[in-house]
Amino acid sequence: MVFDLKLQSISELAELQQLAAHADKPVYIANEDDQIRVDARSFLGLFALDYSRPLKVITDSLYVMRMLEIRQRALEDAMARA
Repeated sequence: MVFDLKLQSISELAELQQLAAHADKPVYIANEDDQIRVDARSFLGLFALDYSRPLKVITDSLYVMRMLEIRQRALEDAMARA
């Protein structure tokens, strides 16, 4: 499963890394064209990506996908209220 993601801050990156660390299956983050793919649990590996562009979260973990969907919905609600 693939989830498109745009991170806005280092704290969001840290949250994603923590989510991956607690996942029941591997979680990878890749750039748009999938040339660079890193293990989301590796904090050093995460610095290989360009966060000014959208990324892809790749995992078979239903837990991670659900948490990302909840996060996305909360962001959309916050933007709608602003």
